[in-house]
Amino acid sequence: MLSNGNIWLGTSSQGPVELLPSMANRHGLIAGATGTGKTVTLQVLAEGFSQLGVPVFMADVKGDLAGICSPGQGSSKIDSRLATCGVEHFPFRACPVTFWDVYGEKGHPVRTTVSEMGPLLLARMLGLNETQTGVLHIIFRIADDEGMLLLDLKDVKAMLAYVGENAARYTLDYGNVAKATVGAIQRAIAILEDQGGNQFFGEPGLDLADWLVQDEDGHGMVNILAAEKLFRKPAMYSTFLLWMLGELYELLPEQGDSELPRMVFFFDEAHLLFDDCSKTLLERIEQVVRLIRSKGVGVYFITQSPTDVPSSVLGQLSGRVQHALRAFTPQEQKVVRAVAQTFRVNPEFDTEAALTQLATGEALISFLQHDGTPGIVQKATILPPQSQIGMITDELRKTFMETDAIGEKYDVPFDRESAYELLSAQFVQTGAKQTQVVRPVAAQVEEVPVDAQVQAGEPVQPVQSYQPMTFRVYNPATGQYEEQVMSTLQQPVYQQPVQQPVQTAYQQPAQQAQPVYQQAPSYPVPVPAAEPQQPAAPAVQEEAKPAKKPAKKPSEMTAAEKYLNSFLNSATTGAGREVGRQISRSILGIFGIGSSKKK
Repeated sequence: MLSNGNIWLGTSSQGPVELLPSMANRHGLIAGATGTGKTVTLQVLAEGFSQLGVPVFMADVKGDLAGICSPGQGSSKIDSRLATCGVEHFPFRACPVTFWDVYGEKGHPVRTTVSEMGPLLLARMLGLNETQTGVLHIIFRIADDEGMLLLDLKDVKAMLAYVGENAARYTLDYGNVAKATVGAIQRAIAILEDQGGNQFFGEPGLDLADWLVQDEDGHGMVNILAAEKLFRKPAMYSTFLLWMLGELYELLPEQGDSELPRMVFFFDEAHLLFDDCSKTLLERIEQVVRLIRSKGVGVYFITQSPTDVPSSVLGQLSGRVQHALRAFTPQEQKVVRAVAQTFRVNPEFDTEAALTQLATGEALISFLQHDGTPGIVQKATILPPQSQIGMITDELRKTFMETDAIGEKYDVPFDRESAYELLSAQFVQTGAKQTQVVRPVAAQVEEVPVDAQVQAGEPVQPVQSYQPMTFRVYNPATGQYEEQVMSTLQQPVYQQPVQQPVQTAYQQPAQQAQPVYQQAPSYPVPVPAAEPQQPAAPAVQEEAKPAKKPAKKPSEMTAAEKYLNSFLNSATTGAGREVGRQISRSILGIFGIGSSKKK
């Protein structure tokens, strides 16, 4: 709610607590435990900026910020809050809203290209280590040097395969690229694709200038990112927000100090921005937060505890709205004590004690004054929002999406010629998909019915024919997919064979003359004389083999037989072969065999 051109956020014992619009680009922090009223505070601030004509962006991770598009309704609870805050005139009103969604389900699709994202943020989204991030930088560098666009994930996969196969060619100029590292990045991309990465990377890319608009009444557009589904992928959610912040920093020109900020960002669940954040990325975030103030952009982080934000970033946040903190452990008590020391002391109450005693809807507030000094901390009751609190129906959301003009620009994706199209011929094994058939065209082929009884008695012969089909084929000249008609082989059509004229009379073929053979003369055949038969030799009977003597028992053996039996057993086993050889040498030596050396 506005009061004398300022955003009236709450009321303390000393009067209204207001945020000066000229100090809004000094950034801020809204913190507090779950259920203490952070979402209502965010909504009241967003309404105030919109009424001032300042565009707003905020991520809706729970779905309860969408109600800002609809006017609120009075209730006994709201009336009691207004009486506590001393508000006499409180009109309910809505704000102009545009809904966005990375997945295109609860808002217009939000896309960007891989090149715009950059290797640093893409590595964070993929969860790469330092070595893998370095290889990803090489991939981007090679793509730029060879004029290959990286628009979506299939372009990155094609470039990875291309550089991996030609690693020896690029090692001296760009650095070592190991195939194992390339494979690890490919696996990370596959995981990102399962999380919806193919919907996020592509064209048309988001033009952030479409967020810097006002409605016909001069109110700033409130851009709400439906993040209920995206929030379940923390790396993708946080990287997307960091990319938007970086894009604004590069897009907007210098503005300096002005009466109104150019745009305000609200980042809910800000701790996700800094979890597992590399040193390089953290330095970039600090630089953007520090310098984007001069571009006229205010950034407000929403989180449960101020300790979720790194101290280097926390020091840049001048506006503070601190809801209740819970201190049930010694560590939490230290946090409460540290947070209390960051406020400018108010002699009317103990700041440290008040932090744990604040009720829902109450907060400790400190904003910058006209001279830029922090204001004395105030214990205030937050005003209710003028718009609806909570979720909206799917029908109302759909109505907003269908009636705004921005959908015509982003709802239909397209695919330009990029690295994938240029390298697909060389990397068919990476998974290039065949051109999709749109619809078949009715075949203009006259089929001849098959008749099993053909007059000539010959079998029916199949005839191959071709059927026209319509395909979508990419045209590099226009940068679009066009429909072309091609001929494809269809099922064989059976036709009747050409019948030969039937003969009217049967003519018997002329008989060929058979050759005449002369009979050979007969000669007397000599008969050999019979040989005298020898008397048969008597049958030789085989001698009966002597019966095998049964083996003696160990108790019946002599000492020599036991010694010999032990020798045979040890010599035939693998374990005792060497022992057996030594024993055999000793026995043979007794008889003078094989023991003497050659002289």
